[in-house]
Amino acid sequence: MEFGISFGDRLVWMDDQGLAAALDDAKALGAGWVRLDLDWSEIQPDSASSYQWAKFDRVVSAAQARSLSLMPIITYTPAWARPAGATTHKWAPADPSQFAAFAAAAVRRYAPLGVHTWEIWNEPNITQFWAPSPDSTAYVRLLNLTVAAMREADSQVFIVSGGLAPANSDGANISQLEFFASMCALGANRLVDAIGYHPYSFPFAPQNPDQWGAWAQIATTNPSLRTILWRYGTPLLPIWATEYGAPTGGPGTEATAQGFPRDAQPDHVDEAFQAEMATDSVRAALDTPGVGALFWYTGRDLGTDPSTTENFFGLRRADGTAKPAYCALQTAISQAEVASPSP
Repeated sequence: MEFGISFGDRLVWMDDQGLAAALDDAKALGAGWVRLDLDWSEIQPDSASSYQWAKFDRVVSAAQARSLSLMPIITYTPAWARPAGATTHKWAPADPSQFAAFAAAAVRRYAPLGVHTWEIWNEPNITQFWAPSPDSTAYVRLLNLTVAAMREADSQVFIVSGGLAPANSDGANISQLEFFASMCALGANRLVDAIGYHPYSFPFAPQNPDQWGAWAQIATTNPSLRTILWRYGTPLLPIWATEYGAPTGGPGTEATAQGFPRDAQPDHVDEAFQAEMATDSVRAALDTPGVGALFWYTGRDLGTDPSTTENFFGLRRADGTAKPAYCALQTAISQAEVASPSP
């Protein structure tokens, strides 16, 4: 089992002290991996002929110094590569071959530095990350071109499909199981080395058995990610939980390990429950068939503004002090590694 911390797009913007602290934390937690955005729109903001690698180079160097493995997520689209009328960098590229060319360039640059594991896009089944609307056919077309280009650039490359978000099919987003089944029908499961998934379960524990539970849908529901893989001929393909976590603040009701009011719809958990979920997520990853990796999102809170839950997913508070989840995750990873030592 691989354990990691997912940082999104934060590391490249940190000063040297902040970057060192974040990576030292990952190491101290027992996480061997760091997941972070390699944002095309930041590396090639102006054109296809110029690159701005320096910020990402710095992170690669700092991770190498700590013997941390990196899993960059190749994401998002610079203005010059978007369709006419696109309003965000999270819009799908107008020409997926341009995305593939960038991915190949990134692989050629970082494979000699030991980076061989990559994730292709983030949460392509929801509008927030694949604008103007999720499209499994378009995503698999991008995946086809990108995987071919990356494998040509590095024979050791290990490719994870874009981590799917828990969602309902509501006319804007597409549920993870519906989107995944469509991906597999188009052959995506035969292109990649692992399936990315984000089994967020809050305000419930990860091993909640209900059929709608995102973690349950890995292997215990019918259909599940695992039954879909069986149906399309790749039953042993591993599933990587490339994001899991729970926010400890937000504008709505708070859930605790004891529950929440019947008529409430909590949008966050208290710190004690977050710590329990950190422990339980490691146990769930070990107990769920086919799960090959677990990445906790994220290292430190983004801020203190309670108007959004996005500020509160950290193992540390915004002021740098550790939440109970920090020690809980550290202990759970340590116990998991003692029970199942790496070969």
